[in-house]
Amino acid sequence: MIRSLVLVTAVSLVASCSLTPEPGPVIPTTPLVIKAGKPVADIPGERFFRNVRQLTFGGENAEAYWSWDGKKLILQSRLGRYKEGKFECDQIFVLDLENGERKLVSTGKGRTTCSYFLQGDKRIIYASTHLAGPNCPPSVMRVRGKYVWPIYKSFDIFTANPDGSELKRLTNTPGYDAEATVCPITGTLVFTSVRDGDLEVYTMEPDGSSVRRLTNRPGYDGGPFFSHDGTKIVLRSGFLKTDEERKTYFDFLARGLVQPTVMEITLMNRDGSNFRQITNNGKANFAPFWHPDNKRILFASNKDALPGRKGATMFDIYMMNEDGTGMTQVTTSPSFDSFPMFSPDGKHIVFASNRFNPKGKERDTNIFVAEWVEAEGK
Repeated sequence: MIRSLVLVTAVSLVASCSLTPEPGPVIPTTPLVIKAGKPVADIPGERFFRNVRQLTFGGENAEAYWSWDGKKLILQSRLGRYKEGKFECDQIFVLDLENGERKLVSTGKGRTTCSYFLQGDKRIIYASTHLAGPNCPPSVMRVRGKYVWPIYKSFDIFTANPDGSELKRLTNTPGYDAEATVCPITGTLVFTSVRDGDLEVYTMEPDGSSVRRLTNRPGYDGGPFFSHDGTKIVLRSGFLKTDEERKTYFDFLARGLVQPTVMEITLMNRDGSNFRQITNNGKANFAPFWHPDNKRILFASNKDALPGRKGATMFDIYMMNEDGTGMTQVTTSPSFDSFPMFSPDGKHIVFASNRFNPKGKERDTNIFVAEWVEAEGK
């Protein structure tokens, strides 16, 4: 989500993500030196990666996103052992890439998800259920034999200092509010909410004001990310093709659940116009993120899962043009790979993977970082 930015005029800034633009982030000019973690072996076929490093070791670690200065990652983690304790629910941590230090920045209560740095790295955002109680909300994975994601109504979006202090609530409407990311040009937030009875995409300012709905169609729309120039938003969407599918979707949603097994990558302009479907493979496509050229999109999918690969091990990272052409497979490990994000200078990529896990911990998910090697002719 942090991205390599293009130069824009004052006029295009105003026309971008917000009517009140803020200065854009400064792209680091000094080379990034990553000392956190340890080097790991290359995997045959992963021609876009070089000098891969593993940054976390054990437990569930995911959705790691860069700070604007390129020196830190913010991520969600659970079940790993840290000096702060062992958490049964996802909590938010900041990882220093220069020294490997991890710091808990969420409350340690409830469940958290979808963290991000605001422009300038002076504040962070994340979603949390802690106001509903200190314990983990019930985990639901399957209903009637169907794989589901819980959409906790107690999720709200919060902002805090990078160390977790001065916590402030940004959303205060009934139901799920989460999945917030940031426009690189203006600092406007884009997020997912069920406030109007369906899972739709909205924008708001960093103080929670000026909420605006962007999508308005039956079916899930969420996981949005602005392009680096702030003109477009990529997201994942579910399409309800029959009355039965529609009934099932809204029945599950009323119970705070959604089936993620059929999601497509979609694209729209910054104001919600020109909404269009990019993938059409009938599988689970998610975690889209823009290539630094603003013309290609990386995403995770199980579209080519081989027989015998079940559950989370089915996912690889792919790259395509924004019209869906030029599909290229990026990861080739026989395990889960997802949540790609480019560094601010576009030279590194961070992602989550089950690769290299020891026996008995095959489903652990860890964070990896690699130098990005652009293919010939690109």
